[in-house]
Amino acid sequence: MTARTKNLGNAGEIFAANYLESHGYKIIKKNFRVRSAEIDIVAEIDGVIVFVEVKTRSDMKHGLPVEAVNFRKQQKIIEAASVFLQDEKYFDKACRFDVIEIYSDGVKFSARHIENAFEVNA
Repeated sequence: MTARTKNLGNAGEIFAANYLESHGYKIIKKNFRVRSAEIDIVAEIDGVIVFVEVKTRSDMKHGLPVEAVNFRKQQKIIEAASVFLQDEKYFDKACRFDVIEIYSDGVKFSARHIENAFEVNA
């Protein structure tokens, strides 16, 4: 990952957190890590814990941002979410998994929020 890509990703995560807050979400945690998994943003709205994966793109060379959240990535996010829920003792809370696509030309940012982007398959 290049420094430019990392900087763009970090800027996208900041934009996504601000976007969520402006839409009534309370940010609980950013960059929650466990083993080899990470959740970009953990937020809450209307009593629901929302695990958010943020994908930022400056072009479409690599496809839509949401397409990067493949099955393997989803499994890692679900694993981390399970640990988070146990650590915080949120045993009775509903939760969901969202993806926020961030598009940027390097100056301006825009967001596409995909609620319930994927589910836990029991």
